[in-house]
Amino acid sequence: MLVDDHSIVRDGIRLLLEQVDGLVIIDEANDGEEALEKLKNHHANADMPELVLMDISLPGMSGIQTTQIISRLYKGVRVLMLSMHNNEDYILRSVEAGAYGYILKDSSSEEMVKAIRTIASGEKYYSSPVASIILSGYMQTLKKGDRHGKNERQSRLSNKEKEILQFLVDGMSSREIAEKLQLSVRTVDNHRANMMRRLQVRNAAELVRMAVEDKLI
Repeated sequence: MLVDDHSIVRDGIRLLLEQVDGLVIIDEANDGEEALEKLKNHHANADMPELVLMDISLPGMSGIQTTQIISRLYKGVRVLMLSMHNNEDYILRSVEAGAYGYILKDSSSEEMVKAIRTIASGEKYYSSPVASIILSGYMQTLKKGDRHGKNERQSRLSNKEKEILQFLVDGMSSREIAEKLQLSVRTVDNHRANMMRRLQVRNAAELVRMAVEDKLI
């Protein structure tokens, strides 16, 4: 199914794809609402399209909103976004909405066909500039998650435990720490065992390494 509010664009895509073996265009729509209505009818008649080529900029309901609904209602229908926007926000929102691919309108006809065949086979497809933006966004998410993980690990430690951990990093033994803090050796050992349990490390060496690498102190 082709979804684009410019009939001349749909005509051009139709003309291109009708020449490709194995591809059949079963319907077209001017906007998101019409696309959903037509998909509903196709579902009732058991002749659903396998793929929807979706313009991202549509009047009324956007291509991203339409994709989100299609992904929720019709699990067997995959959406390939077609857009003039090489924009991180559009791309990442499309991925989150459930799009199986994203190509730019200045892509070659060969790339469009490749994207359609790739998605029809069950895999995802993003043109090179788009893939770079997705990877960049993913790496930023990982960094945020890593910072969150470090902050969470820090919050698990009491002030006394952080103090003891600092002395462990400095190479002091439990007895030396006990004398320094005027505690019993058993109390220091209990604190160390509690830290290892909460931070999920197996021994004092791993505890010290985590303290240094994650800057827990």
